[in-house]
Amino acid sequence: MSNPFRSKHTHWGEWIAEWSIRLVASASIVVIFLIFVFVFREASSLFIPKKFVEAPSLSATSSPNAEMVPETYGEEPAVAETPTSGEEGAPGQFIYSPKNPHYPEIYNPDTGLLPADIDVVPADPEAEAPPVQIGLTENLTSNVWQPVGEVPKFGIIPLLIGTAKTTIIAILIGAPLGILAALYVAFFAKRWVREIVKPAIELLAGFPSVVIGFFCLVTVASFVQDITGLPYRLNAIVGGIGLSLAVIPIVFSIAEDALSSVPKSLHEASLALGSTEWQTAYRVMLPAAAPGVFAAVLLGVGRAFGETMIAIMATGNAPLSSWSPFEPARTVAATIGSEMGEVVWGSEHYGVLFFLGVLLFVVSFGLNAITELYVKKRFIKRFQGQ
Repeated sequence: MSNPFRSKHTHWGEWIAEWSIRLVASASIVVIFLIFVFVFREASSLFIPKKFVEAPSLSATSSPNAEMVPETYGEEPAVAETPTSGEEGAPGQFIYSPKNPHYPEIYNPDTGLLPADIDVVPADPEAEAPPVQIGLTENLTSNVWQPVGEVPKFGIIPLLIGTAKTTIIAILIGAPLGILAALYVAFFAKRWVREIVKPAIELLAGFPSVVIGFFCLVTVASFVQDITGLPYRLNAIVGGIGLSLAVIPIVFSIAEDALSSVPKSLHEASLALGSTEWQTAYRVMLPAAAPGVFAAVLLGVGRAFGETMIAIMATGNAPLSSWSPFEPARTVAATIGSEMGEVVWGSEHYGVLFFLGVLLFVVSFGLNAITELYVKKRFIKRFQGQ
Protein backbone atom coordinates (compact mmCIF):
# COMPACT_ATOMS: atom_id res chain seq x y z
CA MET A 1 0.00 0.00 0.00
CA SER A 2 1.45 3.35 -1.03
CA ASN A 3 1.88 6.19 1.41
CA PRO A 4 -0.88 8.77 0.77
CA PHE A 5 1.14 11.53 2.43
CA ARG A 6 4.13 11.09 0.17
CA SER A 7 4.45 13.57 -2.66
CA LYS A 8 4.11 12.08 -6.13
CA HIS A 9 6.15 14.85 -7.73
CA THR A 10 9.89 14.29 -8.20
CA HIS A 11 12.10 17.05 -6.83
CA TRP A 12 15.22 16.83 -8.97
CA GLY A 13 17.28 19.00 -6.64
CA GLU A 14 16.61 16.75 -3.64
CA TRP A 15 17.22 13.63 -5.75
CA ILE A 16 20.59 14.93 -6.96
CA ALA A 17 21.60 15.96 -3.42
CA GLU A 18 20.60 12.58 -2.00
CA TRP A 19 22.53 10.57 -4.58
CA SER A 20 25.53 12.90 -4.34
CA ILE A 21 25.71 12.23 -0.60
CA ARG A 22 25.42 8.49 -1.22
CA LEU A 23 28.19 8.50 -3.82
CA VAL A 24 30.54 10.60 -1.69
CA ALA A 25 29.93 8.42 1.37
CA SER A 26 30.43 5.22 -0.63
CA ALA A 27 33.62 6.55 -2.23
CA SER A 28 34.97 7.54 1.19
CA ILE A 29 34.34 4.06 2.59
CA VAL A 30 36.01 2.44 -0.43
CA VAL A 31 39.06 4.70 -0.18
CA ILE A 32 39.48 3.98 3.55
CA PHE A 33 39.16 0.25 2.87
CA LEU A 34 41.75 0.43 0.08
CA ILE A 35 44.17 2.27 2.38
CA PHE A 36 43.87 -0.51 4.94
CA VAL A 37 44.36 -3.15 2.22
CA PHE A 38 47.48 -1.35 0.95
CA VAL A 39 49.02 -1.07 4.42
CA PHE A 40 48.34 -4.72 5.25
CA ARG A 41 49.68 -5.85 1.86
CA GLU A 42 52.94 -3.94 2.25
CA ALA A 43 53.36 -5.27 5.79
CA SER A 44 52.69 -8.86 4.66
CA SER A 45 55.77 -8.72 2.40
CA LEU A 46 57.81 -8.96 5.59
CA PHE A 47 56.54 -12.51 6.25
CA ILE A 48 56.46 -13.78 2.65
CA PRO A 49 59.76 -15.27 1.42
CA LYS A 50 61.31 -13.47 -1.54
CA LYS A 51 61.00 -15.11 -4.93
CA PHE A 52 64.11 -15.94 -6.87
CA VAL A 53 64.37 -15.41 -10.59
CA GLU A 54 67.06 -16.36 -13.06
CA ALA A 55 69.50 -13.59 -13.74
CA PRO A 56 69.73 -12.53 -17.39
CA SER A 57 72.62 -14.30 -19.04
CA LEU A 58 75.23 -12.37 -20.97
CA SER A 59 75.43 -15.08 -23.61
CA ALA A 60 72.83 -16.04 -26.13
CA THR A 61 72.09 -19.35 -24.45
CA SER A 62 71.41 -19.72 -20.77
CA SER A 63 73.03 -22.49 -18.80
CA PRO A 64 71.19 -24.61 -16.22
CA ASN A 65 73.59 -23.38 -13.52
CA ALA A 66 72.84 -19.72 -14.15
CA GLU A 67 73.27 -17.34 -11.25
CA MET A 68 70.16 -16.86 -9.14
CA VAL A 69 69.49 -13.39 -7.73
CA PRO A 70 66.69 -12.34 -5.36
CA GLU A 71 63.76 -10.54 -6.88
CA THR A 72 63.37 -7.05 -5.41
CA TYR A 73 60.20 -5.01 -5.19
CA GLY A 74 60.11 -2.28 -7.82
CA GLU A 75 63.62 -2.89 -9.08
CA GLU A 76 65.12 -4.70 -12.07
CA PRO A 77 67.57 -7.60 -11.51
CA ALA A 78 71.17 -6.48 -11.59
CA VAL A 79 73.08 -7.31 -14.77
CA ALA A 80 76.84 -7.59 -14.69
CA GLU A 81 78.59 -5.02 -16.82
CA THR A 82 81.50 -5.91 -19.05
CA PRO A 83 84.28 -3.54 -19.92
CA THR A 84 83.85 -1.96 -23.31
CA SER A 85 86.59 -1.58 -25.79
CA GLY A 86 88.16 1.76 -26.47
CA GLU A 87 90.95 3.95 -25.28
CA GLU A 88 91.81 4.21 -21.62
CA GLY A 89 89.36 6.34 -19.69
CA ALA A 90 86.42 5.68 -22.01
CA PRO A 91 83.00 5.15 -20.42
CA GLY A 92 82.71 1.61 -19.05
CA GLN A 93 86.52 1.08 -18.99
CA PHE A 94 88.01 -0.06 -15.66
CA ILE A 95 91.18 1.99 -15.20
CA TYR A 96 92.19 0.62 -11.77
CA SER A 97 91.67 -2.92 -10.50
CA PRO A 98 92.74 -3.45 -6.85
CA LYS A 99 94.85 -6.50 -6.05
CA ASN A 100 93.37 -6.90 -2.59
CA PRO A 101 89.66 -6.06 -2.36
CA HIS A 102 89.90 -6.37 1.43
CA TYR A 103 91.39 -2.87 1.59
CA PRO A 104 89.58 0.36 0.79
CA GLU A 105 90.66 2.27 -2.30
CA ILE A 106 92.13 5.32 -0.57
CA TYR A 107 95.45 7.05 -1.17
CA ASN A 108 98.10 6.83 1.58
CA PRO A 109 100.27 9.99 1.46
CA ASP A 110 103.02 8.36 3.57
CA THR A 111 103.75 5.49 1.20
CA GLY A 112 102.38 6.89 -2.04
CA LEU A 113 100.50 3.64 -2.64
CA LEU A 114 96.95 2.53 -2.40
CA PRO A 115 96.39 -0.09 0.34
CA ALA A 116 94.91 -2.39 -2.31
CA ASP A 117 98.36 -2.57 -4.00
CA ILE A 118 99.73 -4.56 -1.10
CA ASP A 119 99.87 -8.25 -1.96
CA VAL A 120 99.99 -9.69 1.53
CA VAL A 121 96.68 -9.64 3.41
CA PRO A 122 97.02 -10.19 7.15
CA ALA A 123 94.88 -12.98 8.49
CA ASP A 124 92.03 -11.58 10.51
CA PRO A 125 89.35 -14.22 11.10
CA GLU A 126 87.05 -11.80 12.88
CA ALA A 127 87.13 -9.30 10.03
CA GLU A 128 86.57 -11.97 7.40
CA ALA A 129 83.80 -13.78 9.29
CA PRO A 130 80.41 -13.25 7.68
CA PRO A 131 77.80 -11.39 9.74
CA VAL A 132 75.41 -13.51 11.77
CA GLN A 133 71.88 -13.32 10.43
CA ILE A 134 68.98 -13.02 12.88
CA GLY A 135 65.56 -14.57 12.43
CA LEU A 136 62.62 -12.25 11.81
CA THR A 137 60.75 -13.06 15.03
CA GLU A 138 63.89 -12.81 17.14
CA ASN A 139 64.81 -9.57 15.40
CA LEU A 140 61.40 -7.93 15.97
CA THR A 141 61.31 -8.91 19.65
CA SER A 142 64.84 -7.70 20.43
CA ASN A 143 65.72 -4.59 22.43
CA VAL A 144 67.71 -2.80 19.72
CA TRP A 145 66.34 -0.61 16.95
CA GLN A 146 69.21 -0.03 14.51
CA PRO A 147 67.87 -0.33 10.95
CA VAL A 148 71.11 0.91 9.34
CA GLY A 149 74.02 -1.48 9.62
CA GLU A 150 75.64 -4.61 8.25
CA VAL A 151 73.05 -6.63 10.18
CA PRO A 152 69.94 -4.43 10.58
CA LYS A 153 68.18 -4.72 13.91
CA PHE A 154 64.44 -4.04 14.04
CA GLY A 155 63.61 -4.55 17.71
CA ILE A 156 60.23 -2.92 18.36
CA ILE A 157 60.35 -3.34 22.15
CA PRO A 158 62.03 0.10 22.71
CA LEU A 159 59.42 1.72 20.48
CA LEU A 160 56.54 0.12 22.39
CA ILE A 161 58.07 1.16 25.72
CA GLY A 162 58.55 4.73 24.50
CA THR A 163 54.99 4.88 23.18
CA ALA A 164 53.59 3.53 26.45
CA LYS A 165 55.62 5.99 28.56
CA THR A 166 54.60 9.10 26.68
CA THR A 167 50.96 8.02 26.34
CA ILE A 168 50.59 7.27 30.06
CA ILE A 169 52.15 10.62 31.02
CA ALA A 170 49.92 12.46 28.53
CA ILE A 171 46.74 10.82 29.86
CA LEU A 172 47.72 11.34 33.51
CA ILE A 173 48.08 15.06 32.79
CA GLY A 174 45.48 15.66 30.08
CA ALA A 175 42.53 13.52 31.22
CA PRO A 176 42.05 15.08 34.72
CA LEU A 177 42.50 18.61 33.38
CA GLY A 178 40.05 18.00 30.53
CA ILE A 179 37.41 16.43 32.79
CA LEU A 180 37.72 19.12 35.47
CA ALA A 181 37.49 21.85 32.84
CA ALA A 182 34.37 20.15 31.44
CA LEU A 183 32.79 20.02 34.92
CA TYR A 184 33.50 23.71 35.47
CA VAL A 185 32.10 24.80 32.13
CA ALA A 186 29.02 22.56 32.40
CA PHE A 187 27.94 23.37 35.99
CA PHE A 188 29.86 26.28 37.53
CA ALA A 189 30.82 28.81 34.86
CA LYS A 190 28.54 31.72 34.01
CA ARG A 191 26.85 31.80 30.66
CA TRP A 192 29.15 34.41 29.10
CA VAL A 193 32.23 32.58 30.40
CA ARG A 194 30.98 29.30 28.90
CA GLU A 195 30.40 30.94 25.52
CA ILE A 196 34.04 32.11 25.44
CA VAL A 197 35.90 29.23 27.08
CA LYS A 198 34.19 26.31 25.32
CA PRO A 199 34.85 27.45 21.71
CA ALA A 200 38.38 28.55 22.61
CA ILE A 201 39.34 25.14 24.00
CA GLU A 202 37.65 23.30 21.13
CA LEU A 203 39.66 25.38 18.65
CA LEU A 204 42.84 24.03 20.24
CA ALA A 205 41.91 20.57 18.88
CA GLY A 206 42.80 21.82 15.40
CA PHE A 207 46.03 23.47 16.50
CA PRO A 208 48.99 22.34 14.32
CA SER A 209 51.01 19.61 15.99
CA VAL A 210 54.29 21.08 14.75
CA VAL A 211 53.60 24.33 16.63
CA ILE A 212 53.01 22.40 19.86
CA GLY A 213 56.22 20.50 19.17
CA PHE A 214 58.19 23.74 18.73
CA PHE A 215 56.68 25.09 21.95
CA CYS A 216 57.81 22.00 23.86
CA LEU A 217 61.22 22.01 22.17
CA VAL A 218 61.98 25.64 23.04
CA THR A 219 60.01 26.44 26.20
CA VAL A 220 58.76 23.34 28.01
CA ALA A 221 62.06 21.45 27.71
CA SER A 222 64.05 24.33 29.23
CA PHE A 223 61.47 24.82 32.00
CA VAL A 224 61.46 21.12 32.97
CA GLN A 225 65.26 20.92 32.92
CA ASP A 226 65.63 24.03 35.09
CA ILE A 227 63.21 22.62 37.67
CA THR A 228 64.38 19.01 37.78
CA GLY A 229 68.04 19.38 36.77
CA LEU A 230 67.84 16.39 34.44
CA PRO A 231 70.82 15.71 32.14
CA TYR A 232 68.52 15.15 29.16
CA ARG A 233 66.77 18.24 27.89
CA LEU A 234 64.31 16.21 25.82
CA ASN A 235 62.78 13.19 27.51
CA ALA A 236 59.52 11.31 28.00
CA ILE A 237 58.18 13.90 30.47
CA VAL A 238 58.55 16.74 27.98
CA GLY A 239 56.97 14.58 25.28
CA GLY A 240 54.11 13.61 27.60
CA ILE A 241 53.41 17.25 28.42
CA GLY A 242 53.35 18.09 24.73
CA LEU A 243 50.99 15.20 23.96
CA SER A 244 48.73 16.25 26.84
CA LEU A 245 48.26 19.62 25.12
CA ALA A 246 46.81 17.71 22.17
CA VAL A 247 44.73 15.41 24.41
CA ILE A 248 43.06 18.06 26.59
CA PRO A 249 40.81 19.60 23.89
CA ILE A 250 39.49 16.18 22.82
CA VAL A 251 38.75 15.04 26.38
CA PHE A 252 37.20 18.39 27.27
CA SER A 253 34.93 18.59 24.23
CA ILE A 254 33.48 15.08 24.48
CA ALA A 255 33.24 15.08 28.28
CA GLU A 256 31.46 18.45 28.31
CA ASP A 257 28.92 17.22 25.75
CA ALA A 258 28.34 14.08 27.84
CA LEU A 259 27.84 16.09 31.04
CA SER A 260 25.49 18.54 29.36
CA SER A 261 23.34 15.69 28.02
CA VAL A 262 22.56 14.35 31.52
CA PRO A 263 18.91 15.15 32.40
CA LYS A 264 18.53 18.30 34.46
CA SER A 265 16.11 16.47 36.74
CA LEU A 266 19.05 14.62 38.35
CA HIS A 267 20.78 17.91 39.04
CA GLU A 268 17.67 19.47 40.55
CA ALA A 269 16.83 16.38 42.64
CA SER A 270 20.33 16.31 44.13
CA LEU A 271 20.15 19.98 45.08
CA ALA A 272 16.68 19.44 46.55
CA LEU A 273 18.06 16.71 48.84
CA GLY A 274 20.57 19.15 50.30
CA SER A 275 23.70 18.44 48.26
CA THR A 276 26.02 21.26 47.34
CA GLU A 277 26.74 22.21 43.75
CA TRP A 278 30.13 20.50 43.85
CA GLN A 279 28.75 17.31 45.43
CA THR A 280 26.04 17.21 42.77
CA ALA A 281 28.60 17.62 40.02
CA TYR A 282 31.06 14.88 40.96
CA ARG A 283 28.75 12.45 42.82
CA VAL A 284 25.66 12.57 40.62
CA MET A 285 26.29 14.17 37.23
CA LEU A 286 29.77 12.79 36.60
CA PRO A 287 28.82 9.12 37.29
CA ALA A 288 25.72 9.53 35.12
CA ALA A 289 27.89 10.75 32.25
CA ALA A 290 30.58 8.11 32.85
CA PRO A 291 30.17 6.31 29.47
CA GLY A 292 30.77 9.53 27.54
CA VAL A 293 33.64 10.59 29.79
CA PHE A 294 35.28 7.18 29.47
CA ALA A 295 34.93 7.36 25.70
CA ALA A 296 36.57 10.81 25.79
CA VAL A 297 39.55 9.41 27.71
CA LEU A 298 39.97 6.53 25.27
CA LEU A 299 39.87 8.90 22.31
CA GLY A 300 42.55 10.91 24.06
CA VAL A 301 44.62 7.73 24.41
CA GLY A 302 44.24 7.13 20.68
CA ARG A 303 45.36 10.69 19.89
CA ALA A 304 48.42 10.42 22.14
CA PHE A 305 49.25 6.94 20.81
CA GLY A 306 49.21 8.03 17.17
CA GLU A 307 50.66 11.54 17.42
CA THR A 308 53.76 12.00 15.27
CA MET A 309 55.23 15.52 15.13
CA ILE A 310 55.06 16.25 18.85
CA ALA A 311 56.68 12.90 19.62
CA ILE A 312 59.47 13.51 17.10
CA MET A 313 60.31 16.99 18.38
CA ALA A 314 59.80 16.68 22.16
CA THR A 315 60.75 13.16 23.29
CA GLY A 316 64.42 13.08 22.28
CA ASN A 317 63.61 10.49 19.59
CA ALA A 318 65.99 7.85 21.04
CA PRO A 319 64.87 4.16 21.08
CA LEU A 320 65.87 3.19 24.62
CA SER A 321 64.53 0.14 26.47
CA SER A 322 64.03 2.03 29.71
CA TRP A 323 60.82 2.73 31.61
CA SER A 324 62.33 5.80 33.28
CA PRO A 325 60.32 8.92 32.34
CA PHE A 326 63.48 11.03 32.76
CA GLU A 327 65.24 9.47 29.75
CA PRO A 328 64.60 10.09 26.04
CA ALA A 329 62.08 7.90 24.25
CA ARG A 330 60.87 7.11 20.76
CA THR A 331 57.33 6.22 19.78
CA VAL A 332 56.02 3.96 17.03
CA ALA A 333 54.39 6.83 15.14
CA ALA A 334 57.55 8.95 15.37
CA THR A 335 59.60 6.10 13.92
CA ILE A 336 57.29 5.79 10.94
CA GLY A 337 57.22 9.53 10.37
CA SER A 338 60.97 10.05 10.58
CA GLU A 339 62.16 7.01 8.59
CA MET A 340 59.51 6.32 5.94
CA GLY A 341 60.71 9.12 3.67
CA GLU A 342 64.25 7.71 3.40
CA VAL A 343 63.66 3.95 3.46
CA VAL A 344 64.51 1.79 0.43
CA TRP A 345 61.29 0.81 -1.31
CA GLY A 346 60.59 -2.91 -0.92
CA SER A 347 63.36 -3.56 1.60
CA GLU A 348 62.99 -5.32 4.94
CA HIS A 349 63.08 -1.95 6.68
CA TYR A 350 60.21 -0.84 4.46
CA GLY A 351 58.13 -3.86 5.49
CA VAL A 352 58.89 -3.34 9.19
CA LEU A 353 57.65 0.26 9.05
CA PHE A 354 54.39 -0.87 7.47
CA PHE A 355 54.16 -3.57 10.14
CA LEU A 356 54.38 -0.81 12.75
CA GLY A 357 51.56 0.99 10.93
CA VAL A 358 49.44 -2.16 11.14
CA LEU A 359 50.27 -2.35 14.85
CA LEU A 360 49.03 1.22 15.34
CA PHE A 361 45.82 0.43 13.49
CA VAL A 362 45.17 -2.76 15.48
CA VAL A 363 45.68 -1.02 18.83
CA SER A 364 43.46 1.95 17.91
CA PHE A 365 40.77 -0.32 16.48
CA GLY A 366 40.94 -2.54 19.56
CA LEU A 367 40.50 0.40 21.95
CA ASN A 368 37.46 1.66 20.03
CA ALA A 369 35.96 -1.82 19.79
CA ILE A 370 36.37 -2.48 23.51
CA THR A 371 34.81 0.88 24.30
CA GLU A 372 31.83 0.43 22.00
CA LEU A 373 31.07 -3.26 22.47
CA TYR A 374 31.89 -3.86 26.11
CA VAL A 375 32.58 -0.90 28.36
CA LYS A 376 29.80 1.46 27.24
CA LYS A 377 27.20 -1.31 27.36
CA ARG A 378 28.25 -2.27 30.89
CA PHE A 379 28.02 1.35 32.02
CA ILE A 380 24.62 1.80 30.39
CA LYS A 381 23.23 -1.36 32.00
CA ARG A 382 24.67 -0.29 35.35
CA PHE A 383 22.97 3.09 35.35
CA GLN A 384 19.74 1.63 34.02
CA GLY A 385 19.61 -0.73 37.01
CA GLN A 386 19.95 -3.94 34.98
